[in-house]
Amino acid sequence: MTHFDLLVIGTGSGNTFLDDRFAGLRVAIAEEWHFGGTCLNVGCIPTKMFVYPATIAEQATQSARYNLSTDYSGVDWPALQKRIFDRIDAIEAGGRAFRSRQLQPEVTVIAEHVHFIGPKTVGTASGEELSADRIVIAAGASPHIPEVDGLDADRVDTPGYPIFTSNTIMRVPERPRRLVIIGSGVIAAEFAHIFSALGTEVTVVVRGSQLLGSLDSEASDAFTEIFSASHTVLTGVEPSSYRVGDDEVSVRLESSGRLGEVDHPAELRADAVLIATGRVPNTAGLGAAEAGYDVHPDSRLAVDSHLRVLADGAPVPGVFALGDICSPHQLKHVANHEAKVVGANLAADIAAGAPGAAAEADLATVAHRAVPGAVFSSPEAAFVGMTEDEARAAGHAVTIKVQQFKDVAYGWAMADDPGIAKIIADRRSRLILGAHIVGHSASMIIQPLIQAMAFGQAADVVARGQYWIHPALPEVVENALLGLDFDD
Repeated sequence: MTHFDLLVIGTGSGNTFLDDRFAGLRVAIAEEWHFGGTCLNVGCIPTKMFVYPATIAEQATQSARYNLSTDYSGVDWPALQKRIFDRIDAIEAGGRAFRSRQLQPEVTVIAEHVHFIGPKTVGTASGEELSADRIVIAAGASPHIPEVDGLDADRVDTPGYPIFTSNTIMRVPERPRRLVIIGSGVIAAEFAHIFSALGTEVTVVVRGSQLLGSLDSEASDAFTEIFSASHTVLTGVEPSSYRVGDDEVSVRLESSGRLGEVDHPAELRADAVLIATGRVPNTAGLGAAEAGYDVHPDSRLAVDSHLRVLADGAPVPGVFALGDICSPHQLKHVANHEAKVVGANLAADIAAGAPGAAAEADLATVAHRAVPGAVFSSPEAAFVGMTEDEARAAGHAVTIKVQQFKDVAYGWAMADDPGIAKIIADRRSRLILGAHIVGHSASMIIQPLIQAMAFGQAADVVARGQYWIHPALPEVVENALLGLDFDD
């Protein structure tokens, strides 16, 4: 058995905290997949590199709204892919090389799957056993694939099988003419925008009544209405079976029961299907529960506020976790924050002399407050904090304001493009509790609200205590803040 001072499992945000603080340690990094993790390879970065040209293509087809005559005649799909993945793949390769033994002789890269065979011992796919004094688990999450008749889960994302997840859909050699997307969340909304804007006939299959159902209901309704005006969305239905043929895949549909019996096509035929029904933490594949670690019902690894992994409710000495495998927020910026916390706590643990010896007062604490997110679709959506229902359930004296994009000057410039900014605040404390924005540049104009929540700034102070550029789009945020009612 080979022993290490430190074992890191996963190279997304788990590959970001190893620096001079850990020089001299004998380190192993286990990565069975791509260096850089989900965000770099199949998530945030490449999807946005597809979203941007897709948005330009969509604007070209809709320019008559702005009294322009433009058109969109097609995409050079192979060239677009090459431009995107030449950059992505070079970064991945560079990250792998940086951790290679030639550049870092004290680091061993284990390029295969590992699984726990004890609290601090792992076995590799090739049969080797490794142990470590300290372990950081940053193994991420994987696409969830529902069990449906005719769907071979083992063949999804494999060559020749026309059913994909977000792990592979961006690398298909030919852009599908017809694509069925199963799901209603961020991944479904973004890929529906990408492919439909680039010319694919897209149908989105949704079990419930809304897209982006985790948003505030008013924002979700607004997104669903705007999105459905330019995309084919079937609500209240789900696949009952799949049939894969030589040149197409057929998806049989049935009512999901969430909306009762609804009218729907009996079958959809397409060149490809994208399964976009969420991602599941990779705890099962690691054997985390078998190793004695606590696992939440949603498959997240249980950690405390210092990101120490728990077993029977108590921290396992020297074992930490970060990112999608344990976090309630599957977001890259959250994983990066957690990596900083783990790096600091790992250094404190080492300085204390023995695994688990660091004093509680010397450990950094994770801060999951004012956690924002965005959906880069058409329209965009962005969110931070509570929904209105959550704020009321928490007992706040709620005040809300919904500001329409079309009621500010920049909205006029956009020919009254639809969009809303909804702010939820406490009428007594004047603090912002949450914000949900749907519309053009939502991911950017929400930032002043994120800052206000992070630093405890009162909504009326944010509204009146600074200049707002006129007639820029952030005025929609300013006006929403000004429309909140507070107790005297």
